[in-house]
Amino acid sequence: MTIEFRGRREDVRLLKGQGRYTADWSLPDETHACFLRSDRAHADIVSIDASQAIALPGVITVLTGQDVIAAGHKNAPNPVWFLGKGEMKLRTPRRPCLATDRVRYVGQEVALVVASSAAIALDAIENILVEYRDRDAIIEPEEALRADAPVLHEDQPHNIAFEYEYGDAAATDEAFRGARHVARVNLDCQRMVGNPMEPKSCLASYDAGTDTLEMYLPTQGTSMMQAEFAAALGMPIERIRLHAQDVGGGFGVRGEVYPEYMALALAAKTIGRPVKWLGTRSESFVSDHHGRAERHMAELALDENGRFLAIRVEWLVNMGAFCSNAGPYIHTLAHQGQVAGPYLTPTAFGFHRLLFTNTTPTTAYRGAARPNTAYIVEQLIDEAAQVTAIDRIELRRRNLIPKDAFPYKTPAGAVYDSGDPHRLIDRVLSSCDWAGFEERRAGSAKGGKLRGLGVAMFIEPSGGGLKDEVSIKFASWGGVDIFSPVGPSGQGNETVFPEIVAEHLGLPVDKVVLRYNDPDGPILSGLGSISSRTLMNHGSGFVLAAQEVIKKATLLAADVLEVSVPDVAFKSGMFRVEGTDLSIGLLDLARRYFVGRGEHPLDVKTESAAVTAWATGAHAAEIEIDAETGELEILRYVAVDDCGRLINPTIVAGQIHGGIAQGVGQAIGEACIYDNVTGQLITGSFMDYFMPRARDLPFFELHDEPTYSPTNPLGAKGVGEAGTTGAVPTLGSALRDALKPLGIYHVNMPYTPARLWSLLKSARD
Repeated sequence: MTIEFRGRREDVRLLKGQGRYTADWSLPDETHACFLRSDRAHADIVSIDASQAIALPGVITVLTGQDVIAAGHKNAPNPVWFLGKGEMKLRTPRRPCLATDRVRYVGQEVALVVASSAAIALDAIENILVEYRDRDAIIEPEEALRADAPVLHEDQPHNIAFEYEYGDAAATDEAFRGARHVARVNLDCQRMVGNPMEPKSCLASYDAGTDTLEMYLPTQGTSMMQAEFAAALGMPIERIRLHAQDVGGGFGVRGEVYPEYMALALAAKTIGRPVKWLGTRSESFVSDHHGRAERHMAELALDENGRFLAIRVEWLVNMGAFCSNAGPYIHTLAHQGQVAGPYLTPTAFGFHRLLFTNTTPTTAYRGAARPNTAYIVEQLIDEAAQVTAIDRIELRRRNLIPKDAFPYKTPAGAVYDSGDPHRLIDRVLSSCDWAGFEERRAGSAKGGKLRGLGVAMFIEPSGGGLKDEVSIKFASWGGVDIFSPVGPSGQGNETVFPEIVAEHLGLPVDKVVLRYNDPDGPILSGLGSISSRTLMNHGSGFVLAAQEVIKKATLLAADVLEVSVPDVAFKSGMFRVEGTDLSIGLLDLARRYFVGRGEHPLDVKTESAAVTAWATGAHAAEIEIDAETGELEILRYVAVDDCGRLINPTIVAGQIHGGIAQGVGQAIGEACIYDNVTGQLITGSFMDYFMPRARDLPFFELHDEPTYSPTNPLGAKGVGEAGTTGAVPTLGSALRDALKPLGIYHVNMPYTPARLWSLLKSARD
């Protein structure tokens, strides 16, 4: 099914300013909170004196780490169920929501003030006196490995959080020994800040009479966070009610139970009144979990004909001071499946080492492991083209997985369900006029500029995880309410899910309304809007639910029409008895069976399987560099994607646009930088942290070359991260092509004017 775009139904209220974000929720008798945060990277807490703050008029209470200890809070469970090297388990040091004996990164929560107004709470923060005893700080992962490095957690030796390996080490070593050619790269994928438009905020309310906690917060999935809250607080999951209507951006950093949320829950329970905290942009910079922060060492073995024999990778990952919820998984298993990309590679081996440092913890960021994995593979291939003297496009073509090899099992154990990479690369080369590029390069050279054209292939997983539940309920207003535990943060769920259900039930689309993140609706389990899985998993769930509705309704229609069940046929919202004029519409049938507020006989709750589909893509970018200033301009960007069956092509295009923009940000400017001695965040505001703007982005030329996934009823694949996954390696390839006439073959991201100018100057000198 492909649905004609008729606008997004949520846009009307959003454009009118009628959206409801966390700041827009208010409760009677609410109070306001402010956090005191650590101003140093590593120090013992000698004492905290809050007496002056508590004495201020309007201050209700001040909470510290001792209150957290008394409350008995635990860490939220980490989803790393698998073992590492030598059956090593992930080391997850205790992370109290307010620091107890030591602070371990700038921005860590130390105390919470609750007052009658936000201004009073902010004033009170200035009156809390904390005596620290400074310790040496570790900022980079290489420092954490030193024998004499300070230890962040006394019960976690050597600052090692996890060591993980996969593949066949012996077979990979053997392949490298027999290789004619070996390509090697060392890559630095810088730390980044997610920066959703809506800063992290929360409103917490506790009802002692029912022992119920109400939390209003930005989230990528209420059901998964509900389970985390329940485990950390020791409360029954049904007594934790999460509210989230509109979420101003997710990108992976809005899928976790942050320390602030736990502290606010404790504060609401302590004072018996609602507590509201609206984080600032500065707080988001230092306390939102960051992304990327990885070093990569990689090798590719090839035979005399340029065929890939093996790939070997090593990751050195900066985990920050604590384990985030998603970070350990993202930096290990999430990479494993696509270690060799969409290429025939007989064997592979990977080793990942995750290290604690005195920095903000790292987690998933749009694309998670995918963009950097594709970046590794494509940089290796461009390097291999240099080493073997084989054309870089020909080298890719020789090694791409052919269409008839799908489903394809990778050397790391993943199974790619479907795809046609050769068709993708053919389409992107014709679309970007690859054949005419050298003429354009020569024209740029005459103007004193360096021109480059890059191409990158990628394959990425979508879906997976846990089974997801959805529900369809027939409503007294005459239509259908559909329920999902995943809300939108820009994906268009309110439009697409009703379109899917309306199409399958043969109803006008305005007769179907999505009720998401509804604590008063059915209790639904599953994961949230992560891993490019929303449409594939939850959308497929609604297809199955609609089919179940039709099955149940057929039985009722046969009874109403007084015929046998096999005589009833359903089409376009109507049940008919062929060869007669007997018929009844689905909604008319539903109205006959309303019994007040109880369950309707046609109501259903179904679950979709935790399946995975693999999206593929071929992207090309043409860039120009001013040799005098180092300024890089993206002249053209072409993306050819296989996202499976497209349900709403316009929304898909919007997702790809946004993904490319964030990939451009990583490639040309974004970088989260700490002072290597003090651990202070240097890029702690938009004055210092680069964000891509419209002037940095060209027109995006998008093409669709789908192969339908056999793993789900929609035939869909993920798309939310495809733009980022493609943009990072593509721009890396374009830059290499632009600089290779000067003998420069590798530049670490971001490709800022200052960095490029310095390299160009050195090459000229």
